[in-house]
Amino acid sequence: MTTGVIPGGQPPEPQPTGKPMPHQRSEPAGHAALHVDNRPRSSVITARAAATFEPVGRSVATARSFVRDTLQGWGFADIVDDAVVLTSELVTNAVVHAGTHADVLCLRADDGVRIEVSDRYPEREVPLQGAAATMGSPDREGGRGLQLCAALAARWGVDYTPTHKNVWFQLNLPQRPVGTRTAGPSLPTELLPLADGRVRVAVLQVDRKGSITAWNEDAEELFGYAPPEVIGRTLTELAAWPHTPGTSTGVAEALQLSRWEGSYGIRGADGRVAPVYASHLRVRDTGGEPSTVCLLVRDHERAVLQTPPRVPAGDQSQSSDGQSADPFEVFIGSPAPDDLDGLLQRTVERARDMLDGDSAFLLLATDDETELEVRASTGLPSARQRFARVPVEAGPGRYGSARMPAVHDDLTAVPGAVPLLSGTGMRSVVTVPLKVEGRLTGSLGVAAEGAGRYSNEEALRLQFAADRIALAVESARLGELERLRRGSLSFLVEASDLLAGTLDRDQTLALMAQMTVPTLATWCAVYTIADQASDPYLSYVLHEDEELIDGIKSLLSKIAPPDPVPTPGARVWTVPGEVAHQAALRTSMRTLGLSGGPTHRISQGIGPTLATASAVGGEIVVLPLVARNRVIGMLVLGKPTDEHFRQEILELAEDLSRRAALALDNARLYSERTAISQALQRSLLPPGTPHIDGVEVEVIYRAAGEGNEVGGDFYDLFPIGNGAYGFAIGDVCGTGPNAAAVTGLARHALRLLAREGLSGPAVLERLNSAILDEGDRSRFLTLLYGEMRPQEDGSAELKVVCAGHPLPLRLRQDGTVTAAAEPQPLLGVIEDLELYEETVTLDPGDVLLCVTDGVTERREGTRMLGDDGLADVLTTCTGLTAGAVAARIMRAVERFASDAPSDDMAILAMRVPGIHQDA
Repeated sequence: MTTGVIPGGQPPEPQPTGKPMPHQRSEPAGHAALHVDNRPRSSVITARAAATFEPVGRSVATARSFVRDTLQGWGFADIVDDAVVLTSELVTNAVVHAGTHADVLCLRADDGVRIEVSDRYPEREVPLQGAAATMGSPDREGGRGLQLCAALAARWGVDYTPTHKNVWFQLNLPQRPVGTRTAGPSLPTELLPLADGRVRVAVLQVDRKGSITAWNEDAEELFGYAPPEVIGRTLTELAAWPHTPGTSTGVAEALQLSRWEGSYGIRGADGRVAPVYASHLRVRDTGGEPSTVCLLVRDHERAVLQTPPRVPAGDQSQSSDGQSADPFEVFIGSPAPDDLDGLLQRTVERARDMLDGDSAFLLLATDDETELEVRASTGLPSARQRFARVPVEAGPGRYGSARMPAVHDDLTAVPGAVPLLSGTGMRSVVTVPLKVEGRLTGSLGVAAEGAGRYSNEEALRLQFAADRIALAVESARLGELERLRRGSLSFLVEASDLLAGTLDRDQTLALMAQMTVPTLATWCAVYTIADQASDPYLSYVLHEDEELIDGIKSLLSKIAPPDPVPTPGARVWTVPGEVAHQAALRTSMRTLGLSGGPTHRISQGIGPTLATASAVGGEIVVLPLVARNRVIGMLVLGKPTDEHFRQEILELAEDLSRRAALALDNARLYSERTAISQALQRSLLPPGTPHIDGVEVEVIYRAAGEGNEVGGDFYDLFPIGNGAYGFAIGDVCGTGPNAAAVTGLARHALRLLAREGLSGPAVLERLNSAILDEGDRSRFLTLLYGEMRPQEDGSAELKVVCAGHPLPLRLRQDGTVTAAAEPQPLLGVIEDLELYEETVTLDPGDVLLCVTDGVTERREGTRMLGDDGLADVLTTCTGLTAGAVAARIMRAVERFASDAPSDDMAILAMRVPGIHQDA
């Protein structure tokens, strides 16, 4: 790089490189691109700075530093960020895309700065004759320089000559009133914040107990409360907290802070919550009593109270006492406590510039100081080693110069001394430790492409700078670790709650992936193992870009899954990246006709292949999912090309994998139990309802619970012989396996005994004895059993025994409802039962309704449907078919209460339509 600063002078002429220019051609001098501003420059140039950059990738970062240092030195900190962004884009176009030297010229004037970037590739982006000029797409990697100029610069343009292309832009200085600390720029009227009429600022005062002591007129207008209605009430009664999601501070805590700004809601007199933006200031009176003054405005008028963002201070080259400040500290500035990455990046850039190096890097020590982690670099080919770790004193690839300053004249003579620089072309390097109270916290290094560039003098200069910044780095690092620990704890607590909230296997898999991406990884895959004899199965794939999911899923389905090793911890898996790279390479070669086959293009396949290879090209790790001492699957986490996982992220992922494995195994067990319960429940119900000539029959059965408990309600309808049919509806006490045993015994015993020709009382007496023979496993049983014989005259004769069950109801054609049986003792309690049967004749149009107690005992608070409520509903069913009667009863029961039913329900409706009536 060649630089020169010439106050008030002319910029130096660029030096020729001596290299031939590819595809060079001459164009007319007046042939200019769109948006060229040919107006004369009226501003007086007060300073110039120029630099020439070689056509290598690291020149972009060097150009950024050149412009940043120049503008900081001129005191133009307000426009540094925009200038650096625009310069970066334009220099990238020159040295990377055009492949030529880049000449950068900075011109200072009273009202702003003009920056010109020239390259030596004049035909790049020259519009064709008669063709409309077009800009690059915002989605492309390159071609955004002119769009950014149009968006950020006050004026810009492009000039073409036969040998150069010159892109320039001008940034004006913001107008600030004298004496103000912060001020916003002048805005057009249409861009000002919108206020509904007069802006009202509610002023509240709250004492140390949180009670409101003052309430102004604007507060009354905004929220509808007169002062007497709120004085003495606590602010927590009115505040709907938090209005802004994600805040962890409550209103009571906020009132204890010396200052606080933020959003929440105030519940008005009409019951509605009004979003507000508030500014709290804690004060004390002359007696020392503290209180909090609260200023509140409507949330969309927050500009009235919201503190403007802090702008970076200018480049103060002198302290308040007139002494020169350290240039290293001036450049670093005062970073925010949570901006560790920004502090480290500025540190390496400043260190590189101090020693006129080609690259710089900074590594931070782990907690045990046995490894160093790459955290920031500049001038290196890529950030592929970010968060990678190297051992300090032992092991392969150790970092041998971490605890003491070291100068390496030629890395080719000591290969591996600085692992980060392997294969980068750097030959000489100086490294110094960052220490706080004698403890190693990191290492800072500057490297150059030439050999023998550094001596002990440069090492002392760099060590001095490292000592000045070490405490700030360590403070920011500890703050980051504390935030990571707190964030990890919150993440695991939330993950545990979410995983514990479902027992569905598919939903558990989806939750695992969604909690992992993008918090822990860019993409993830979940393999599951059904049993020890089964191979891992790819069950779920997720990427933060949905368009890449299918490509990753296709890739993983074609390669062997990782080995299900139960060893805890993350292990690296390189197979997907290698396979994806080879597939993309083969596709590219076929596209170019280099594989020996036809030279046809297959552009439809190269895009997804290359995108997939890029998506899985970074580090991939596998964590086992172990539950109950068995590997039930693997969690695969991946990063895109050239990215590594931080150790803290891997440790957090390991904690998550343990919780996820247990949740996934619980979901599997629950699914198995549910399937078994549902199969058992189906076996306890009849396979179907027989067709009975002259009688309509409808059955509705609803099981309560989550589906993993076997209910105690059952019903049956079966032929006995000689034109007779048996029917039963019963309810066993309780649920679960013991109740299921009695249910199965009752249903099968009824069929067997009835077909032996026994009467109804005899059938139930023998069933009672069988239940009592079960001993401790026995359960009492309520049962309605009957036999039905259709008659030739269209009626039906029923013989009914009601053993402790809700009485059957008979609906006549005239709408009257009566009980069709008398209550008798239930089964399974006493040995000697004296049961009797009752005969009921259903005339054409009559309905017999039989239900279990889940229907009659349906509750809503203290109200219960009961027998009378059921009879009232049945009264409205005159003239309906049996199916319509059962449906209306069920609908009435469901509407009686809003809660889900807590007991099983069975409804059996039988109707005699009559031959002449429903023909």
